[in-house]
Amino acid sequence: MNDLTHWIDGARHDGVGTRTSPVFDPATGEQTGAVRLAGPTDVDRAVASAAAAGESWREVPLGRRVDVLFRYRDLVDRHRADLARLVSAEHGKVFADALGEVQRGLEVVELACGIPSLLKGEITPDVATSVDAYSIRQPLGVVAGITPFNFPVMVPMWMYPVAIACGNTFVLKPSEKDPSPSLLAAELFAEAGLPDGVLNVVQGDAEAVNVLLEHPTVRAVSFVGSTPIARHVYETAGGGRGRRRGRPARPGHRRADPRARCRARAA
Repeated sequence: MNDLTHWIDGARHDGVGTRTSPVFDPATGEQTGAVRLAGPTDVDRAVASAAAAGESWREVPLGRRVDVLFRYRDLVDRHRADLARLVSAEHGKVFADALGEVQRGLEVVELACGIPSLLKGEITPDVATSVDAYSIRQPLGVVAGITPFNFPVMVPMWMYPVAIACGNTFVLKPSEKDPSPSLLAAELFAEAGLPDGVLNVVQGDAEAVNVLLEHPTVRAVSFVGSTPIARHVYETAGGGRGRRRGRPARPGHRRADPRARCRARAA
């Protein structure tokens, strides 16, 4: 069976947590591996790695950051079948559907390759006597993503390519039910030349999530999942740091407070 670990500081990392979770092939019901679940120490190490890497990554010229994104885009394109096979093996999608998911994720990577045009600031001269108004866009720092079981390639790619292109560093907590696609994606980003620590992957369950949400170094959190968990993410992350997309937990349930389904962005 596969022993699935974390990706911290540019390499596979076993972590110090002793808990594991089984990984199954949904087509056969056979257990194919076990994933190590991160505890507080493992999450702290990933966040510390991201914080250290962010000191230099935010200063990397935008053109050089985008060069890495272009190389990553090419590697994802070349390895789309490998990513799709992992999705099929752990999520259960048929191969053709998994390929479509990878393509939709790849489209966001391509968007991130064009980030220079989106990062432009603006200036309005003479908005008042001797007053000019201008805006600039700067990295937040360490940001985190918490993603669900159903799209293990596409949903993480909604988050980390854009965050990294903008000069942030990223800690991803994917679903523990299909952890392998995120590990391969991280390896491909490293092969593309991404510096160690800019992207980290911590496997885990609610314990790892709560440590990320409460971590003082994590400046923003992006989440996709059910409305009850979205509410928990928003409230635990301090209200202003959370950015989430929630949906009712199951069809037929009473519709939650509409405010719990909105997206919230850090100021």
